[in-house]
Amino acid sequence: MLKWALIFLVISLISGFLGFSGVSAATATIARVLFFLAIALFVIFLVLALMAGNIVF
Repeated sequence: MLKWALIFLVISLISGFLGFSGVSAATATIARVLFFLAIALFVIFLVLALMAGNIVF
């Protein structure tokens, strides 16, 4: 998911440099959503792993 966020970020930067502000804004929004979704999933899985580790030991 972070890979897709990075791809959309690069597309946003390139389209912004070329003057396509609408495409740049849209892809930047998609990249931001994917980034925060990946961070949220990471935190959820980290908490689940820590809770499972405490149960095993």
